[in-house]
Amino acid sequence: MGKEITIAPITRLEGHGKVTIQLDDAGNVADTRVNVVELRGFEKFCIGRPVEELPRIVTSICGVCPWSHHLASAKANDAVFGVEPPAAGAKLSELCNSIAYTEEHILHFYFLAGPDFVMGPDADYSVRNVIGIAGANADLAKKVVRNRHIGAKMLNIVSGKAIHPVTAVPGGFSKPLTSADKDKLMPMAEELLEFCKFSIQNAKDNIFPKYMDAIKTVGVINTGFLGTVKDDGSFDVYDGKLRMMTPDGETVDFPVSDYKEYIAEHVEPWSYLKFPYDKRAGGFSMDLDNPKGIYRTNTLARINVCDKMPTELAQAELEEFRKAFGRPVQTTLLYHYARLIELLYNAENVIRLLNDPDITSKETRAKVEPRAANGIGSTEAPRGTLIHEYDTDDKGMVTDVNLIVGTTHNNAPINMSVKQAATALIKDGKYDQGILNTVEMAIRAYDPCLSCATHNLDGTIPIKLDIYNHRGKLLDSYKN
Repeated sequence: MGKEITIAPITRLEGHGKVTIQLDDAGNVADTRVNVVELRGFEKFCIGRPVEELPRIVTSICGVCPWSHHLASAKANDAVFGVEPPAAGAKLSELCNSIAYTEEHILHFYFLAGPDFVMGPDADYSVRNVIGIAGANADLAKKVVRNRHIGAKMLNIVSGKAIHPVTAVPGGFSKPLTSADKDKLMPMAEELLEFCKFSIQNAKDNIFPKYMDAIKTVGVINTGFLGTVKDDGSFDVYDGKLRMMTPDGETVDFPVSDYKEYIAEHVEPWSYLKFPYDKRAGGFSMDLDNPKGIYRTNTLARINVCDKMPTELAQAELEEFRKAFGRPVQTTLLYHYARLIELLYNAENVIRLLNDPDITSKETRAKVEPRAANGIGSTEAPRGTLIHEYDTDDKGMVTDVNLIVGTTHNNAPINMSVKQAATALIKDGKYDQGILNTVEMAIRAYDPCLSCATHNLDGTIPIKLDIYNHRGKLLDSYKN
């Protein structure tokens, strides 16, 4: 008889989920699923609220990336009200976005993914964590903690609140940046940039070369990609048009307001995560040999779709990356390399924005008036393209909400990468904790936030109840 392997919970990521691996009679992988059954429900309980409240409400979707939801919601509000923020308002939002990115990417690379590379994927789980890293390299651990703290402190200076912000509002930004605060921020930004430069160089010299065999094989799938670019095709994580790339590198650009013409949403009964796909493919399939409509977001996707980086150091890293791996890159574990290129870009962008003369302007907000409208806003969250869409009545009350978050776009690719990794690693029923952790590495590469990503389209909550006796025998099952 076949056997089921369960990895629960999946470790070192945001949110809760499990992996089920079905083995056939020979002990080889027949199927896998990444099950996510927590439900947030923000699309439902935001209905009936004044739309201007949503940028404050949706930050509670995730305490790890509240700035992404905050800014995407504020941009959707701007579209609802039909207003363009003043230059300073937009640039302050972008400044906060880039600062938050540095915090997020440091967190993932060093705290969540790092133990697999620093301690090794086969290391005992008791040391394969951030505490193990601290024990192995105390000086590095101190630098990591300090630079994450710098990011949080900078956000607090700019906005008054580092977590669950309230500062971006319809029409712009509620708090101008003073010259005195700018002077406080600059040396912090410069220290942060030096750490980001160290991080990517250290990874290229001491981490990635040791694991290149795994990098080239674990979780590799063939998909399209989605990200945000400027009009000239350059990389951007705050504002621009969306670019969809096919697996062979062909691209199409479109405004986020047209996203429904390109993206459809599929559902499966075994997950609360939706499965977005490229409508132009004419259907949806996660078959490893013949996928259909599948695309990816997040760091590797953004690096693939952009033509160039707008900052000097990041552009040099992009050129080196493409010389080594080509374009588009399908190698899943190279999400980590792409994440460090983005880390460097955002540190550079913080300094660029602080040097912008508009950044201390007191004109940060435009006046808005309620109206019945549809508004769509997007930004690139660390975990991928984030889309907020709101409908309002003539009093500015929300009548409908749709959210597609970065991890949701990657739901199908994550399932595919897990199946590819498990199929390649588990043979004849033989596996150990190192192999199962390597399967998890295929998930961690995407830096998923499962709490953000869980949404339900039809309003029902499927429940399966199994009743066992004291001997563990299944007596009855109920499923609604």
